[in-house]
Amino acid sequence: MSCWSDEIERLDPVEDHDRIVYLLGSCEFAWDIEKALEFSLFRTYAVPSISGLLARTGAFRTDPRKRYDDTELLLSEISENVQESPRGRAAIARINAMHGRYRISNADMVYVLTTFVVEPVRWLDRFGRRPMTVRERAAWTTYHRELGEKMGIDRIPQDYEGFDAYGRAYEAARFRYADSNAEIAGVTRDLLLSFYLPRRLVPLGRPVVHALCDPPLRAAMGFRAPPRWLERTVLAGLKARSVLLRLLPARRRPRLITARRRPTYPRGYRIAELGTFTKNSEGR
Repeated sequence: MSCWSDEIERLDPVEDHDRIVYLLGSCEFAWDIEKALEFSLFRTYAVPSISGLLARTGAFRTDPRKRYDDTELLLSEISENVQESPRGRAAIARINAMHGRYRISNADMVYVLTTFVVEPVRWLDRFGRRPMTVRERAAWTTYHRELGEKMGIDRIPQDYEGFDAYGRAYEAARFRYADSNAEIAGVTRDLLLSFYLPRRLVPLGRPVVHALCDPPLRAAMGFRAPPRWLERTVLAGLKARSVLLRLLPARRRPRLITARRRPTYPRGYRIAELGTFTKNSEGR
């Protein structure tokens, strides 16, 4: 076990959920949870009511990198500084201000929150150095329940099993193809690939992303199914990585997303500048 997991085992999953989430996301599973949360948001674009709203705002079309960075920074300000810190409260207020400008159904809000809860757990079950423990999963769920309450979401599931059941039922009822799904998902897919590949090679990487999507998700996005050999290779590669990670020493220092240099904000950023704004409001 790592020193991080040793500390987690000494903490209470309810009283200390902020600290546990920080340790999970910045220390114990830093890369895996970041990737899982990217796919969490990606998954929501298979819902026409969600992708349609994002398409109408135009933010993904005009500056997808800023839209991605702003979302990641706001969520990371909360998790890396705890929800009740000044920066955490400012980030939650900024998120609520953006959401307040639009008519978003409570069902859609619960679903987005659900993906934040269940997708990292599923990712670690499949590809992590180890799965989340019962204590870690309880803290992860408590943290997101509390965050959802601060965002004004109603009828939030009570436990992980409730989130899991809600997400499965919601996807069965709401996943279906729409042009807005294909637009937002395609832009996001290519942006994520551009972090690893030169722009001219991004089209060659698309089938790899498709291999990580289950068939209902691919159908709702309008993505072509990859060759079976490629899907098996991608999944086998990630599982081989999980075995290798067990042989390597744990991370020694936190990996903070908020400390990362970004071309979007070469001179740093202010929380008040993140996100989208009306034409008459202040902000970037």
